[in-house]
This record gives sequence, structure tokens and C-alpha cells, in this order.
Amino acid sequence: MREIEFICGFTQNPEGSVLARFGRTVVLCTVKAEEGVPNFIEGEEGWLTAEYSMLPGSTYVRKKRRTAAGELDGRTVEISRLIGRSIRSCIDLSKLGRQTLYVDCDVLQADGGTRTAAISGAALALRLAVDRLLDNGFLEDDPFTGLVGAVSVGKVDGRIVCDLSYDQDVRATVDFNVIMTQEGEFVEVQGTGEGGTFSEEELIRMLASARKGIEEILLKQEESFEAYRRSYTQSW
Repeated sequence: MREIEFICGFTQNPEGSVLARFGRTVVLCTVKAEEGVPNFIEGEEGWLTAEYSMLPGSTYVRKKRRTAAGELDGRTVEISRLIGRSIRSCIDLSKLGRQTLYVDCDVLQADGGTRTAAISGAALALRLAVDRLLDNGFLEDDPFTGLVGAVSVGKVDGRIVCDLSYDQDVRATVDFNVIMTQEGEFVEVQGTGEGGTFSEEELIRMLASARKGIEEILLKQEESFEAYRRSYTQSW
């Protein structure tokens, strides 16, 4: 695992914001609440949706802004949907009322694992947002059901590696993204043998490595949340 850091309350305007660092990968995750829900939502249930993007200077070669390109690329859409699915597992939508939570994950610097860093940061940003909405009377019941953590794992030069950097990712013959809850249950597992095959024994080892890495992420999330809550309470 690379060095992990979560900076809570990184920006003030969103209900929840977290700057997530995994090694040299840096992602800003924010959550904003707005009244109203999409037309496909029935009853009094709320909704949560996510968007993912990479800033032009986040990579070695400048990336075009999505607005300049005029359309979304398939990778951006896929990752946005993955983040949305993962973060919806953290919340009971029936307790949101008729409002939508918008999760935005913007990659400031990319060095591998941007989608998993975004998920881990967004889950913590959601927890901060829910606390703020409860404190301000916009929610009656706590809809937050628990954090999730996400990490990449793969086979690099014949070894199982957890939390791949870009250099490791391009050399990986097998690559997985794993998302898990605080209870140790899987939310999603995405994996492929991009440059080779893998055995059942290797699959078990990769999932075990991912589980250990996610436990470390969840612990860091909790520590960051508690430290932020203490400083927030003391400031008042």
C-alpha cells in the first residue's frame, strides 16, 4: 500500500468534502445536496449520483476538458457509474426525502488508482455531508449505513501487488478493482487478465490482499473523520 491521507473539510461550500491522497494520486471529492429527484424516482425516496473527471494537468500529457471535447468518453462514464453504485451502498435512500446528493470526484493528480481513491474519498465526504445535513435540520433520520473502501490489486512481474501506481498498472498482467463495506462484504469486484491469465489460488490471494488494504483504508477514514469532528467541535 502507498501512503494514504484523507483531509476532511478541504473546501467549505459543499456539505461534505475530502481530499484523498494515495501516494502521488490526489482526488478532490465533494458532496452537494439539492432539492428534487430525477423523474424515475417514485415516492419519497431520494437519489445519489456521481461524476468523475480528470483535470487537464492531472496527467503528464494534458487532458482535454470534457466540455471542450463536447462529449463524455467511455472511461469517464464507466468510472462515474462505478462511483455512484459504490457510494449508494453507503446510504439508505428512503431516508433522504425528495433530494439528490451529487458526488463529484475531480482528479488533481493521477498516478494510478484514481477510481478507487475517488470511491474511498467520496464515501468519507458523504459521511461528512450527512452529518452536516443532520446538524442543520435537513434530515430527520440518519441515512448513512457505513463507509466503503476501494483499492486496486494485480499481478505485477509475477507478484501480487495492492494499490497499484501507474508504473505498476501498465506492467500488470492481471488487474482488479475491489470495493468492500466496513462489515467486510463486497460491493463490487472488477477484474481482468489484460496480459495473461490467473489461477483460482492467485484470485484468492488477490482478494485477500485487497481485503487487507481496504481494512487499512477504512481505519484511515475513521481516524480522519474523528480528528475532523474533534477539531470542528472545539472550534464551536
